[in-house]
Amino acid sequence: MNTNKLTQKSLEAIKQASTLAASEMNATVEQAHLLHALTAQKDGLIPSLLKKLGASPEAVAADALAAVKGLARISGGEAGSYASPQLSAALDAAEKRAEGMHDEYTSVEHLMLGLIDKADQTVKPILKKHGITEAGFLAVLKEVRKDRPVTSDDPESTYDVLKKYGSDLVELAREQKLDPVIGRDDEIRNVIRILSRKTKNNPCLIGEPGVGKTAIAEGLALRIVRGDVPENLKDRSVFSLDMGALVAGAKYRGEFEERLKAVLSEIKNSDGRIILFIDELHTIVGAGKTDGAMDAGNLLKPMLARGELHCIGATTLDEYRKYIEKDAALERRFQPVMIDEPSVEDTVSILRGLKERYEVFHGVKINDSALIAAAELSNRYISDRFLPDKAIDLVDEACALIKTEINSMPSELDDIRRHIMQLEIEETALKKETDRISQERLEALQKELANERDKFNAMKSKFDEEKSEIEAVQKIREEIDAANAKMQKAENEYDLNLVAQIRYGELPKLKAELEEREKALADNDGTLLRDRVTDDEIARIVARWTGIPVTKLMESEREKLLKLDDKLHERVIGQNEAVEAVADAILRSRAGIQDPNRPVGSFLFLGPTGVGKT
Repeated sequence: MNTNKLTQKSLEAIKQASTLAASEMNATVEQAHLLHALTAQKDGLIPSLLKKLGASPEAVAADALAAVKGLARISGGEAGSYASPQLSAALDAAEKRAEGMHDEYTSVEHLMLGLIDKADQTVKPILKKHGITEAGFLAVLKEVRKDRPVTSDDPESTYDVLKKYGSDLVELAREQKLDPVIGRDDEIRNVIRILSRKTKNNPCLIGEPGVGKTAIAEGLALRIVRGDVPENLKDRSVFSLDMGALVAGAKYRGEFEERLKAVLSEIKNSDGRIILFIDELHTIVGAGKTDGAMDAGNLLKPMLARGELHCIGATTLDEYRKYIEKDAALERRFQPVMIDEPSVEDTVSILRGLKERYEVFHGVKINDSALIAAAELSNRYISDRFLPDKAIDLVDEACALIKTEINSMPSELDDIRRHIMQLEIEETALKKETDRISQERLEALQKELANERDKFNAMKSKFDEEKSEIEAVQKIREEIDAANAKMQKAENEYDLNLVAQIRYGELPKLKAELEEREKALADNDGTLLRDRVTDDEIARIVARWTGIPVTKLMESEREKLLKLDDKLHERVIGQNEAVEAVADAILRSRAGIQDPNRPVGSFLFLGPTGVGKT
């Protein structure tokens, strides 16, 4: 067999088979060794083909290993240094297969077909047990390879490329793995309208980081699942391309282009059924560019121009100007859609929509006041980021804060435990002393230790009880979430009986039980654990992020304005007239009774040096 015509994965499998034979002290490398190497190959093609066939690659590998363990062992001599006649026959059959399929290299699928063709007494029963036949294997291979010939020594990088270099957002939406998209209806409708055009049907979402550009692509995927799209977009897939995975590991010249061409040809062959979504669109300009090679942008342009590719891009305004606008040929093929930052009121609505997801994930209850505080405080104090991203991060971190408090021992309990430890150390030391004072101290200490232990045990049992109550509430929340997902799936499949059963049977019962348990938890006084996220937690997180004291954060705007002249008097002693004039001007401006076309105030402070003008 010509080893120069083996692909990287084939060479790897044969080396692995030889290593296994040597470690098991087998005289020759047998078919069972190669079968084990092929089925246990990490990120290999054979395991994924076997899964499509309905066989378990792990079970096949385990059976092959068991067969290897049953082979004769030798002591001394070179173990596993050459192939057995049966394996040689299988390798020759694999080479013939490659020639018959017009492939330039012998790949792992050819090796597997060689084993199926020339199976010996050890391999044949394994293949039969798992239902691996030549016809079945060729059928799944055709599905993955799509009649593409093997022209390089790494053909696996061009197989099943859509799964390898990205994810199907519509599939994720069907599996309930995407967060709900609240609002943004106008923007999603705009995207749908552009996608429905005959030419230049490629929307480009432009907005600041964190305003929800990716969420719009996810919103489109959710609408496709619900069927809430025009006829021309029904049953489409939205494929999110991962540029990092596409570029990663492309060592040689032309390897990146080969991968991208494989992705693009698969999208082209889908007859418009796949919409490509490229997050951070500016990364395609210059991606994979080496001396004499084309970048991704130039590979996309012809397909975009001919309308063979439906593409949604997302990028920030700065990067759009810096990369896309400079390339006029690329810019004219995209239709910009501006995504503005939502208002505080819209952010509160978005947070209310996401609230349930975060409650289920963290196992806590989020008060509505916490959501309002997250939107308002993040808008007021975190100026270098954008809504709704910064508000969502605040809620997430506040939930994580409460969750860690629930999962760790409360400080009151921890203090008692540490005190008990100190007393135990002192008791051990006093037991070694024999004088009267030490004995008296030991007696008093033992009484204190007994009291502390009783106190600790009582608090510990209370802590465990509260924790189990919180866990029971969390279990009901998870059940409600699972019921909602099941109902959504049934709605998509038009199983109306199941929808009615869940909506009017299961859900009301679960919600009533949840309400009852949450009320019982809320009515508990003097609890060690808290399972509620309030505006105080949000303020604590903002204080930690910005360094502004919590008390100042929680003080309302009205209170601050009413105390403005007192605050100014702390710094400026006397000068009552000037202080009042400035305070009144700001009050007028904040109250909204001042002319919007005029400045807040124009002041001319006059006086000799050192009286306090500055």
